[in-house]
Amino acid sequence: MANRTGDNGMKSLIQKLVETTGPSGYETVIREVIQNEINPEKGEVDALGNLIVRKGDKLAGGYRIMLAAHMDEIGLIASHVDENGFIRFNSIGGVRPHHLLGGRVRFMNGAEGVIGGDRLENQEKVHSLENLYIDAGFENEKTSTVKVGDVAGFVRPFLVLGNRLVAKSMDDRIGVAVLIEVLKQFKTSQHEVVFVFSTQEEVGLRGATTAAYGVDPDLGISVDVTLTGDTPKSSRMAVSLGKGPAIKVRDSGMISDPRVVRWMVQAAEKGKIPFQREILEGGSTDARVMQITRAGVPAGCVSIPCRYVHSPSEMVDYRDVQNSVKLILELIREPIHLERF
Repeated sequence: MANRTGDNGMKSLIQKLVETTGPSGYETVIREVIQNEINPEKGEVDALGNLIVRKGDKLAGGYRIMLAAHMDEIGLIASHVDENGFIRFNSIGGVRPHHLLGGRVRFMNGAEGVIGGDRLENQEKVHSLENLYIDAGFENEKTSTVKVGDVAGFVRPFLVLGNRLVAKSMDDRIGVAVLIEVLKQFKTSQHEVVFVFSTQEEVGLRGATTAAYGVDPDLGISVDVTLTGDTPKSSRMAVSLGKGPAIKVRDSGMISDPRVVRWMVQAAEKGKIPFQREILEGGSTDARVMQITRAGVPAGCVSIPCRYVHSPSEMVDYRDVQNSVKLILELIREPIHLERF
């Protein structure tokens, strides 16, 4: 296991995670990166490719806690290669066309290319996906190493801007980094803690759905990014970079268990960890499917504020990342007493 200590160690881990390609359904490489980081606790891989690592035993009065962060990212899939070698594509997950023109991609087979677009009659309009293509330098269809069905992720280098970290796939490799750090620091408690690095979240929370059924947790917490309301003319949202992890109250897919919200708030206050309350109008997380697995599970989410979500340059604040680690450790180290409804 790599010996990573201090700020530079975690930033190096984040860079390795965000610069690895792994769109939904094609998480093999990123899963191997995670396994190498958590070695010797490599865990088990289930039928949908989720990586599941169990730590500790559930003792009297303890909980089986499922912590989930998804390791997949949005991407593109080749749908047609024309006679001149240009590649048309469809999206995997919530890809926004106005972020694509001029961007660079890398296919899982190593081929790289740049995204171009058809000439628009109205130059003030944004290209639709149907008007875009990938130019990977091929002279014709026969020389193309990219075939229909091949999958690509976006290519952007990791960038440090003071306390701000910028990269593609912060959603949700930053959550993965937080869970890896929690796994390394967590020793033991009365709880069994099950770390799930889930697949296919961006296309419908699929990995966490089956993982939650198999884990059968008493309590579920997802770790994911959330939007912010701190940029010029942004949507009204009481979440900002640098003000601490956000405790989810509600999103478009779930209402967090009020007992879990209170427990998280109390833990943050006890640990003197800055936090925010989150209401997200669009989007949801793995907590949604954990909440409704089997007979139902109390569930909530620790959200990492992130600007420019689902763009090639997503931005988080490193202090929020560090405080997310502190909050989750505070939550799982101590006895849990959820109030009755």
